[in-house]
Amino acid sequence: MAVANLSKLEEIKDLRTVWPHEALDFTRWLNQDDNIELLSDAIGLDGIVVEEREAPVGDFKVDILASESGTSRKIIIENQLEDTNHDHLGKLITYTAGKSAEVIIWVVKHAREEHRAAIEWLNNHTDENIGFFLCEIKLYRIGNSAPAVKFEVIETPNDWTKEFKKSEIINETQQRRYDFWVSFQEHAFQNPQFAQEFSKRKPSYDHWLGFSIGSSACHLNIVQISKRNELEVELFINKDKEIFRSLFEHKQKIEEETGLRFRWEERPNRKSSSIIISKKSNFGKREDWPVLFDWLIDIMLKMKAAFTKYLS
Repeated sequence: MAVANLSKLEEIKDLRTVWPHEALDFTRWLNQDDNIELLSDAIGLDGIVVEEREAPVGDFKVDILASESGTSRKIIIENQLEDTNHDHLGKLITYTAGKSAEVIIWVVKHAREEHRAAIEWLNNHTDENIGFFLCEIKLYRIGNSAPAVKFEVIETPNDWTKEFKKSEIINETQQRRYDFWVSFQEHAFQNPQFAQEFSKRKPSYDHWLGFSIGSSACHLNIVQISKRNELEVELFINKDKEIFRSLFEHKQKIEEETGLRFRWEERPNRKSSSIIISKKSNFGKREDWPVLFDWLIDIMLKMKAAFTKYLS
């Protein structure tokens, strides 16, 4: 039997060989949907939705201001491509207060012992709904392969996520939403094309579930609207009316290519815009769910293919 020819896993110690500049390179890289999802998965959040990069806090700026999918929790992320220091720890606390954040993430090259102790102390002495996370960035390669990133969680709140979930009151509608999302993903990711185009999301009790399409400016939402007995797929465009208008210029081509007719909602008085298609649905009839799942798979694949072409 031939002996396998194995390569050696090598850690890249100097992060700046990949991201020379903290704000211009690393923060922009982390801001992308697929990359922020890596951090979200490492920490164990339902999903991080980036709202603003370099968000002002007085005379300072927090690297990333975000929120958690399915909850109203505000998230701040402070990045540091070097060892932790007192300056960044002070900024972290300032940003937490300035943005009323509940989830605070400090992403660093290396966590010094005194700062690990400080984050642990903060977790033990702040409100139970506030959580501080300390994560180290690790880069690896095998031979001449492209670098791969891993986030290692160094400090995390004790049972904080668990306790937060316990405090939520789950009613019948919320439980059905959760069951619908679980069943949909079990069904959808058996489809090879869908599994290739989308990544699994953590189900929530909320009425919507978001999926990345490779753009930090917009994503696809699936929405359950029980009051109207409707299921929607929405291209959600956050804070960029120019993207909506650019897509609207191609409205006829997009609808011809997909064979679908959308509701184009610019919403002049709001920051976000949406492009939506809906279907009448009875969420109470679980035997009908597979038909709804197949409809969602078809619509999501068509929308991603059509819209990403014009987004690029």
